[in-house]
Amino acid sequence: MSDASTTTPEIRDTVILGSGCSGLTAAIYAARSNLKPLVLEGHEPGGQLSITTLVENFPGWPEGVQGPELIENMKKQAVRFGAELKLAHLTSADLSKSPYELTVGKETILTRTLIIASGASARWLNLPSEQALIGFGVSSCATCDGFFASGKEIAVIGGGDSAMEEAIFLTRFATKVTIINRTENFRASKIMLERALAHPQIEFLHNTVVEECLGVEDKDLKGLKLYNKKTGDRWTLPVSFMFLGIGHTPNASAFKGQIDLDADDYIKTNENVFVTLMGERLPGVYACGDVQDRRYRQAITAAGSGCMAALEVEKFLEEKGL
Repeated sequence: MSDASTTTPEIRDTVILGSGCSGLTAAIYAARSNLKPLVLEGHEPGGQLSITTLVENFPGWPEGVQGPELIENMKKQAVRFGAELKLAHLTSADLSKSPYELTVGKETILTRTLIIASGASARWLNLPSEQALIGFGVSSCATCDGFFASGKEIAVIGGGDSAMEEAIFLTRFATKVTIINRTENFRASKIMLERALAHPQIEFLHNTVVEECLGVEDKDLKGLKLYNKKTGDRWTLPVSFMFLGIGHTPNASAFKGQIDLDADDYIKTNENVFVTLMGERLPGVYACGDVQDRRYRQAITAAGSGCMAALEVEKFLEEKGL
């Protein structure tokens, strides 16, 4: 009698890493194709939408929908068609052989195809008051939440291109935008910095850091406690919104050296979702959503790329006679 611990695990048709919009859309399509996908929900189940309050730009919801509700409905839809969701995240992966080998804790999972939809985590200041106000005046996505800042004074944190782009975009809604940069120097490109400096609605604070976000008790951002590192001054800036413009970290560290990543560790893809190694397609491996999209980072574009990845999985398996 063989020891159960040495039994070779079953080979899955497809495994999906991540349970945000891209991963769950891929799960819906793969499940409807009877591929019985396994979805590893990741260390941020539901992705960034799980910490988003009102989503007003997802088609089909004329009055908007709460981010967690949208994710929960997508999960139910995927499970209804036969997807299996597992509350776990990838420990390591071996893409050097087929079937691909994934390690989750002490468990080994084998799969013929892999959809990487692990997303990108927004960088935060990691202040307790900031974390308590995410979705209540604190946001990492100007295009998602800019409308809610209409007619208000707001702050953007950062000194790179992301901060400049968000600040310029937010002038469409806000009466005044204050860019708070922790140094005197900017990482932003010259052209982006010049555009921000020339904008009449944008002001700059240099050598300044946020020490506390006010309004936790009311679940509504009331202002920011600031500290100037050069002068030692402390004061309160009355703003109704704070947008983080300090970038995102793609969740692709488990694949370093095994697939092509760009300089910021976003997964490189060709023809939308095909993952490559040294420029050549890695058979049966696809990436979708924010882990490979540094440009749009929207729920609907993530969902669209998840659909594409699942359709490519189905086509790949069919061509292989699997």
